[in-house]
Parts: sequence; C-alpha cells; structure tokens
Amino acid sequence: MPQPPGRFRNRPGPTTGTAAAVTALVLAISACGGSGDDGTVQLRFSWWGSDERQSTMNEVIANFEADNPGITITGESTDWGSYWDRLATNTAANDAPDIAMQEERYLREYAERGALLDLNELDGLDLSGLDPLIAESGDLDGSTFGVASGVNAYAIHADPEAFEAAGVDMPDDQTWTWDDYVEISAEITEATDGEYVGTQSMAYNEAGFQVFARQHGENLYAEDGSLGFSKDTLAAWFQITQDLADNGGQPGASESVEIQAGGIDQSVVSTNRGAMAHFWTNQLVGVSETSGRDIQLLRYPGETESDRTGLFLKPAMYYTASAGTDHPEEVALFLDHMINDPAASELLLADLGLPSNLEVREAILGELSEADSQTAEFMSEIEGTIVDGNPPPPIGAGEVVEISSRATDNLLFGDITAEEAAEQFITEVETATGGG
Repeated sequence: MPQPPGRFRNRPGPTTGTAAAVTALVLAISACGGSGDDGTVQLRFSWWGSDERQSTMNEVIANFEADNPGITITGESTDWGSYWDRLATNTAANDAPDIAMQEERYLREYAERGALLDLNELDGLDLSGLDPLIAESGDLDGSTFGVASGVNAYAIHADPEAFEAAGVDMPDDQTWTWDDYVEISAEITEATDGEYVGTQSMAYNEAGFQVFARQHGENLYAEDGSLGFSKDTLAAWFQITQDLADNGGQPGASESVEIQAGGIDQSVVSTNRGAMAHFWTNQLVGVSETSGRDIQLLRYPGETESDRTGLFLKPAMYYTASAGTDHPEEVALFLDHMINDPAASELLLADLGLPSNLEVREAILGELSEADSQTAEFMSEIEGTIVDGNPPPPIGAGEVVEISSRATDNLLFGDITAEEAAEQFITEVETATGGG
C-alpha cells in the first residue's frame, strides 16, 4: 500500500508464502526488548512506510525519549512489501519487536496465534478517548489486540479539471446512484475523445465491494470470519465493472492491468488521464501532489439508494504489542504517547489516518495541509451517516487482494461473466479463509 511520501497505500499484502509462514507459526514468544547496562529499558518499534514517514517517526521517538529518559526505542522501518516477510520471520524466530504496526487483514492472524498482547492488560494505556466508530475494531473475543492509529474512509478521488474538460458537472455525491456513476464515466470518455477516461477499474480492491455490500445490508465478512454477502450482490458489483468496460467508461483490459500494477502514482487521476479513481482518504495528499491538481473527495455512489449507507471508517493501521515483551509498562507509556499525546500527532498529522483520539484530532486540525484539511472536512461530513463498523477480517484475508485481481482480470479480458467472477471470488476466498 505505499507510495507517495508518507501515505499508506493500497497494495497487495504478503505473498502466499508469507501468509503461510505466519499461519504455521509455533509461538513460544520470548523477550523482545532488553535493558541496557545502565538500567535503561530498550524497546523495538517496527513500522512500514516511506523515508518521510521514517524521518517523522524518528522525531516522535526522540521527543518521547526526552520525556522518558529511562526508555530508549529502536525504530525498524521497511517498505510495505518487505515488512510482512520480516515480521513473520522475526515472530517465528521469537524475535518480534515490542511494538509493531499491524494492518487489519492480518490482525486476527497474529492474535489467534498468541503473538499479540491483550492491550487491556496494560496499565497506563488510556483508550477512552478513541472515536467510538473504531474504538473496538481491534477487539477479538473480549480482548483488545490492536489500537487504531487513525481513521480513513474509502472514497472517490475526482479531478474537477477533467469534468470541466468534458463539460460534465461534478455529481451531487449525496444523491448520485451507481447508474449515474456508470453513465457519467462513459460521458466523460466520449466527450473528451478519450483524452480523459471517466474512471479506472474499481474491482481490484475489495474495500469498494465492502461499501457496496453494506449498502445492501450485507458485509464482506461476518463476525465469525465467514463471508457475509450473497453471490447475487457480488455479481451485481462485477456487473458494474463489466458495464464500464462495455461503454468505455474505464480503460480496456490490458491498460487496466498496467494501471493497477503501477500503483496509485500511475492511476488515471494521478497522471491527469482520468476523472475518477477509488482510494482511501489519507491518500488524497499523495494523489493531489502527483497530479498537481486540486483533487476532490466524493462519497461513494449508492449511499441513498437502499435502506442503509455503506461507508465506514477503517483503522488506517493498528499499534500492537508483542506477547513476549519484557517491558509491558514501558510499552504502555509509548502507546499512550502515540494515541493520546497531541505532540506526537502534531508531527504525524494525518499520515497514519486522522488521529483516532477525538480530542487530539480536533487539536491538530489547524496544522493540516490543504488536502488533509479537505479529508478532515469530508470525514466530518460522512461520520454522521455511518451506521456501524466492520469485524476484523478472518485469517487468510491477506490473499483477497490477489483473488480480487484475478477475478477482475478474467472478467475484463472476457474469459468469464460477472456471475462467474463472483463464483470464482467466493470459491477462492472461502479456500483462503476457511469461510465456507
């Protein structure tokens, strides 16, 4: 999920081999950090991200150490692709960091294998100020294994210049439907003779379908980790992609594959070749910087078509603690600093999502960039329409990104129908997650 600087990107998770390594862990967790000769407690903190994020995190750590002279923290940072291989390997070798970033697709995986500490057991970590929409998102079976760093939402990133070039009005995102989305996309492509494509394929990321399923009173996953949607609903989702492929509202199959492989920096909006794309809200800064344009956030189509809305707040990432740490009290101090101290968020701003602590979020609003300010305003506008949150994904959910990509590619190249794409997705996800 990387890259413009400091932004959490939506890219595939660990390889199948990495996921298998995690699944096979036999966790006799040993001590993580240590103590220096002078009695100083030494902790390790691991995260993924850009060089910019690493620099900011090092500032946060330095400030914490200045306020807590008896604690030193060693930061361990890699890119997203390398992060999960290293975390799985270190955990299997009983060498997990005391504190680690975790993504929701893998939280249950590590928690159910005993690798994570129940944060409720930590004295000194105050979780009372968290946004109630995500406060329990890291809970499993009565234990809290992850605390959200911040919150995101999945949204349409739209380029007003592309709409203007096509002579098409920006949609009213409080009322537009999925039919509107398909028609507008085709109209933009046609009106500009392909200079701008209406949108890019949305079916590669399961987060979009999660919104769609929720709009239909269903969900991607149920509380027990099984699939929470019907085949008909998923087929309707894939049919929208098929309709866009048929009417020219999105690029052709080969180009769609190339765009997806290029990541967010090569999206049609980032490269000034299209009007709309689907990303997380905290990626707006990166898209805006790469495109050089004033990109706008729009709510998902269909929010008023059914009995309920589908948008949800997603923990941008979680902070977790190793079950093998020798220093739970010091871990609690650091986690409390990251979550509840405005001084940390004044440096991180919205890079890890808008802060999960509501008071801290309010305190940094005046420090945000223009794009992040737009994100904060957008999140504030949709928060009152959000019905509920989502349960943590099941073990094996990290494979769903690749499963979505395979089904989408097969659909776009005409090898299967929308209904067959739904069948393929369901069969492969049930195999990966045991969610039959």
